[in-house]
Amino acid sequence: MEEASLNAWPAMYQMLVDGWLLRFAKGFTKRANSVVPLYAPDGSSISEVAAKVKFCENLYARERLQTIFRLTSIGTTQRSHQSLDEYLSARGYRHRDPTLVMTAPLIERAASIGMRLLSLGEWLDVYGRLSGLPEKNRTKTRALHGAILRGMPQPCAYAVIGDPARPLACGLGVLEQELLGLFDVVTSEAARRQGHGRALVTGLLAWGWQQGASQAYLQMTKDNHPARALYDSLGFDELYGYWYRVSP
Repeated sequence: MEEASLNAWPAMYQMLVDGWLLRFAKGFTKRANSVVPLYAPDGSSISEVAAKVKFCENLYARERLQTIFRLTSIGTTQRSHQSLDEYLSARGYRHRDPTLVMTAPLIERAASIGMRLLSLGEWLDVYGRLSGLPEKNRTKTRALHGAILRGMPQPCAYAVIGDPARPLACGLGVLEQELLGLFDVVTSEAARRQGHGRALVTGLLAWGWQQGASQAYLQMTKDNHPARALYDSLGFDELYGYWYRVSP
């Protein structure tokens, strides 16, 4: 599931450094511009960790980006993550955005009334409006967002609730084998607490089941209590967590 989530949000380019995956996407989102220690061996010395961190910092500096590490609470690298997390903390890296990965089995569901699938271009326009991006930043952000989504080879559902000219909610479903990932779920500020987010997520889950998926997953910030209540009610359970360490 961790690999599927990385595939579902690809970087523009990336490289592997001794088990660490370095991702670059011109600064658009931490997920696509961070170091992910996928297969770092246990038992690395402090000097080895320090050298690898410095190497990463130099590469991100060349891109005029802060160095960001994405660390998870599970997996074969858990002990390595703990020592790396402690090292980064001592180096002044800030702890940011603790996030939950939640999962639920897919069951047969009726398609949501009012959910429509859009082209990528149409969906990007809807997302730009619903996410509240300032107009002056919207063109650049839309281009970077689109570049990431166009890099996905997997089947995708670009979904909206309501008229695209007056959208109520939108979201993205990404299919990889039997896994369905949910991303970029957002509801219009003026239309919240009216069931539109639930209708959107339910519709995406129905789409995933129809495509042959058996399991859904999503990522949400730990303190997003309204989203947690929605996903709990739809049968999602917490699987593991991750967080970021951001350079000074």
